[in-house]
Amino acid sequence: MKDMTERMRYERRHSRWYEAFLLGLPFQLIAGALVVVGLPSLERWGWEFWHYLPAVRLNTIVACGLAFMSVLFTLRRLNRFPGAQVSGYIVPAVSVAYLVVVAILFFTREDYTRQVLGGSYLMSLVWFYLAFFLGRRYRRMKLAVVPVGRIDNLLTEKGVDLRCLKKPDLDGVRYDGIVADLRAEDLSPEWEKFLARCTLNHIPVYHVRQIQESLSGRVEVEHLTENEYGSLLPSFFYQGFKRCVDLGAALLLLPLIAPVMLAIATAIRLDSPGPALFVQPRMGFRGVPFRVYKFRSMYIDQKGSGFTEGDDDPRITRVGRFIRKCRLDELPQLFNVIKGEMSFIGPRPESMELSKWYERDVPFFSYRHVVRPGISGWAQVEQGYAAEVDGMTTKLQYDFYYIKHFSLWLDVLIAFKTLKTIVTGDGAR
Repeated sequence: MKDMTERMRYERRHSRWYEAFLLGLPFQLIAGALVVVGLPSLERWGWEFWHYLPAVRLNTIVACGLAFMSVLFTLRRLNRFPGAQVSGYIVPAVSVAYLVVVAILFFTREDYTRQVLGGSYLMSLVWFYLAFFLGRRYRRMKLAVVPVGRIDNLLTEKGVDLRCLKKPDLDGVRYDGIVADLRAEDLSPEWEKFLARCTLNHIPVYHVRQIQESLSGRVEVEHLTENEYGSLLPSFFYQGFKRCVDLGAALLLLPLIAPVMLAIATAIRLDSPGPALFVQPRMGFRGVPFRVYKFRSMYIDQKGSGFTEGDDDPRITRVGRFIRKCRLDELPQLFNVIKGEMSFIGPRPESMELSKWYERDVPFFSYRHVVRPGISGWAQVEQGYAAEVDGMTTKLQYDFYYIKHFSLWLDVLIAFKTLKTIVTGDGAR
C-alpha cells in the first residue's frame, strides 16, 4: 500500500497507458494514415477498393503513405528544437513531401491518380493542423525546478511551464521532468534523496544548463570547457551526405535562378556605379581562407567599419537595401557551394580581419570552423543580422548549438526559417 501511494505521488506526466497510446507515434501513424490515405481512396474508388489494386492505385496509395509518414516524422523531430513553431511549418512540410513523391512518380513514369493524391494533400493539411491545435496543451512541457543553485536565468525562459518546488516533494502533481543544478554546493541530502526517488519512478532529472540550452538554442561558451572536443565533433557521415546534397541542389538551382541573378546584377549597375559582384576573403572550413561572392549592396566610394552598422547604414544602396532584406544578395554564393567552400546551411563566414580579431579575444571562436560555413545558419534565423562586434558572443553560442546538434532535422528547420525570412523579410537587413 505504501509503494502504491509512493507511485501516485511520483508519477510522470502522460505516463498512463491511454495517454501513452494516444500521444504515441504508432497511434498517430495508423490513425493519420487511415484519414489521409483511406478517405481520399474511399471517395474515389469506393468501399472495397483494396480488393482490386492495379498499379495505378497501388502507386497512388504508396505515394500518399510515404508523403504522410515523411511529414509526420519531420514535424515530430522539428518540434524538439527551440523556437520551432510547428504550425508555421505544416504547409511547407506537406507541400514539399507531396511535390517530392509527384516528382518521383513523374520521372519514373509511373501511373497515379491525381484526384486521390490531391485529396490526400488536403487531408494532410487538415490532419496536421487539427493535431496541432488539439495537442497544444499536451506539448507544452511542465517542469519542476529545485530552488537551489544557479536557476535564476532559467526561470526567465519562455515556452515551458516552470514551477519552483517549495519542498522535496511533488505533492501529487505530475511533471515531464525535474530540473536542478546538480553541481550546486548547497544541494542538501533531502533534495538529493528526492531526485533519486524521481529517477526511480521514471521521472527524468535534467541539469539546469541542459534545459537552458534546449530552450534558448544556444550553448554557453564556458559550457564548452566542460566537454571534450571529441564529444562535440560533427558526424563525418552526415558531412559527406550534406556535401552531396549541397552540390546536387546547387547544380539544379543554378539554371533556374540565373535569370533572377542577371536581373539583380543589371539593377545594381543601374542604381550605382561599380561592379555588380562583391568579392571578399573570408575564413572558411577548417580555417582555410576563401573568396566569397555576393551581390554588391553598398556604395564603393564610402568608407566604414568592417561590419554593417545597423539598418540605417548610409553605405547601403537603394537596391542593396531590398536584396539584403530578402537575402537575395547571397545568391552568387551558389558558386561557393559548387566549389565546396560553403554549404547552404552553416555558420556564416566572417571576414579575415574580424576572424583574426575574434580568435584573439573570443574563447573557442576557431571551433566554429569545424563545419563548412553556410549561406544561412542557425544564428541568422534565430538572432538575425546583429552588429558583428556587439552580438558576436551570442552569435557564437548559436553556432556552437548548431555544431553540437549538427543533423538533417536541424538543417530542415533552418531551411524553413530561411524561406520565411525570404518571403517576409523578417530578421534580415
